[in-house]
Amino acid sequence: MPKNSKVVKRDLDDEVIESVKDLLSNEDSSDDAFKKSELMVEDPEEKDVDVEEGSDVEDERPAWNSKLQYILAQVGFSVGLGNVWRFPYLCQKNGGGAYLVPYLILLLIIGIPLFFLELAVGQRIRRGSIGVWNYISPKLGGIGFASCVVCFFVALYYNVIIGWSLFYFSQSFQHPLPWDQCPLVKNASHTFVEPECEKSSATTYYWYREALNISSSLSESGGLNWKMTICLLAAWVMVCLAMIKGIQSSGKIMYFSSLFPYVVLLCFLIRGLLLNGSVDGIRHMFTPKLEIMLEPKVWREAATQVFFALGLGFGGVIAFSSYNKRDNNCHFDAVLVSFINFFTSVLATLVVFAVLGFKANIINEKCVTQNSEKILKLLKMGNLSQDMIPHHINFSSITAEDYNLVYDIIQKVKEEQFDSLGLKSCQIEDELDKAVQGTGLAFIAFTEAMTHFPASPFWSVMFFLMLVNLGLGSMFGTIEGIITPIVDTFKVRKEILTVICCLVAFFIGLIFVQRSGNYFVTMFDDYSATLPLLIVVILENIAVIRIYGIDKFMEDLKDMLGFSPSQYYYYMWKYVSPFVLLCLLVASIVQMGLSPPGYNAWIEDTATEEFHSYPTWGMIVCISLMVLAILPVPIVFMVRRCNLIDDSSGSLASVSYKRGRIIKEPVNLEGDNTSLIHGKSPSEVPSPNFGKNIYRKQTGSPTLDTAPNGRYGIGYLMADMPDMPESDL
Repeated sequence: MPKNSKVVKRDLDDEVIESVKDLLSNEDSSDDAFKKSELMVEDPEEKDVDVEEGSDVEDERPAWNSKLQYILAQVGFSVGLGNVWRFPYLCQKNGGGAYLVPYLILLLIIGIPLFFLELAVGQRIRRGSIGVWNYISPKLGGIGFASCVVCFFVALYYNVIIGWSLFYFSQSFQHPLPWDQCPLVKNASHTFVEPECEKSSATTYYWYREALNISSSLSESGGLNWKMTICLLAAWVMVCLAMIKGIQSSGKIMYFSSLFPYVVLLCFLIRGLLLNGSVDGIRHMFTPKLEIMLEPKVWREAATQVFFALGLGFGGVIAFSSYNKRDNNCHFDAVLVSFINFFTSVLATLVVFAVLGFKANIINEKCVTQNSEKILKLLKMGNLSQDMIPHHINFSSITAEDYNLVYDIIQKVKEEQFDSLGLKSCQIEDELDKAVQGTGLAFIAFTEAMTHFPASPFWSVMFFLMLVNLGLGSMFGTIEGIITPIVDTFKVRKEILTVICCLVAFFIGLIFVQRSGNYFVTMFDDYSATLPLLIVVILENIAVIRIYGIDKFMEDLKDMLGFSPSQYYYYMWKYVSPFVLLCLLVASIVQMGLSPPGYNAWIEDTATEEFHSYPTWGMIVCISLMVLAILPVPIVFMVRRCNLIDDSSGSLASVSYKRGRIIKEPVNLEGDNTSLIHGKSPSEVPSPNFGKNIYRKQTGSPTLDTAPNGRYGIGYLMADMPDMPESDL
């Protein structure tokens, strides 16, 4: 330090002391509470130190150990089971490789901009979803509560899927796998194959009968499935132990839970490419069907997938970003995580169709063998002439190409009698066109394909362990979207709240491990999140862009990031994203109205799925799920609008200070016009830097004097000042 710096520092300290004396001397005699308050002036060099950078403020906020840990947490939350069993299905259904075009366009229009918006407000205000939207506008504080409710609904059934994966994982340590063959039933006279299994398949039978022991309708409860109840308990114990210390505990687990799925996917891709028929599956997957791409339904489903793939509206994104430093480049994070999510979906699609191509090839070979035997019988019976069979065809080792050649010849020659012959075409594309998604893909189709792998138990263990980790990564973000806002708002202990939340969720989740539980999972998946989350994100966009102000928000981002964000985001947030979201909301409502509300029930006698409409009480539950999820928004708005809660009681007189910072968080008043970047979260607002001038609100003045640097120059909040309106604080 230069010699004259001490002199300068001493002069500055003298000025600070004189300024404080001037401030106190100007106070009215009635301001006893203000005079008695403890004023501690920090060194000017420490004036910009944030809470997370070493301050010993009592409510110091946790922080990520590293940027990598944070990125892995966001990736783990956004990359979930939907990337593995939803995206490949949509890709296959909606034009193959052509589906990637609308998906990428919508990712740029609504995905990245809205993901960036949630990261920015969470990082700047450093609160969970309730605190963030209450800070911007108390009347819209219900947005955060709605996010918490949706997170709770989703967590209830999402952890059931993790429980299913744990069950299959536990059953994979045996050879042959228990779903490899149909079970045999013995009676007094003979042994025969289980009829339900014989009518379907070994993996289908194992899923519906051995794992779920499913009932035939939603109304038929059938009691608890104890195997799945134990697995559900294990899943909630895992989540509770991982989340009990917040990001200090879950952050370390992210290194494994977020990275392990990529190791498994790469192993499956390499192994799948070595299997016969895998190239056919991948070729079928990425063959573009451009005519399908122009259908409105494709764009609606692509927008919905983008929306849910990034976890928008859940509150988990905001909660995770609230533990960042304020100067973190959240724009880079938004782009990085969004494209990691996209490429993960593409990688999972490659794996799925490589394996399904192998499975389709095996089924096609069986089809060729069975139908070749039929042709030989028809030749022996004289129904077909030997002259129509090419001389090079050898039915004992016939290929798929040779069979299709014979099939085409017979179809042309025996055109009128062809249907009575009972021959099938045996095209591998027909098998690949059978769209499978969700549990049908993971627990039936993919599981059946793995039974044909060499060392199938090893691959089964790896696959279901991957599903468990994908599910846990998303569950951590979902639970964080519940815990963080409640802890920030109501100041409860995180450990106690986490345990209570997991216990309550487990006991409510018992409805999903009844014999009819799979139907309730379908109900919650269809109705508890889609519309409420769309409404939540639309309101988030309105809150930031219209109520807070997009120009002010762009200035905040410039100060936070150190550079001005592209004007692209300005136009996306202000015009394009709200319009697309409204269109998506309307399209979803129309789709929900046109689709009859119901579920696919498994019928034991026929071993097939049959569509059932929801009973009256089931419809009431579906409607209640949507209403309860969005109900906090109008309730909080009316409470604030009608002043049903006295915000001022005990809030101003109880403010305390430590190291020049406000410790107890005052009520966030709606009239506060402080920007996100300059007006820090109330519990972290630094005390003013006293110098030659004190910028302070004089009693009764209608406006706030503004310091030259643009900050509001209120020295300390005044206690017991009846003549100061709330809106001026």
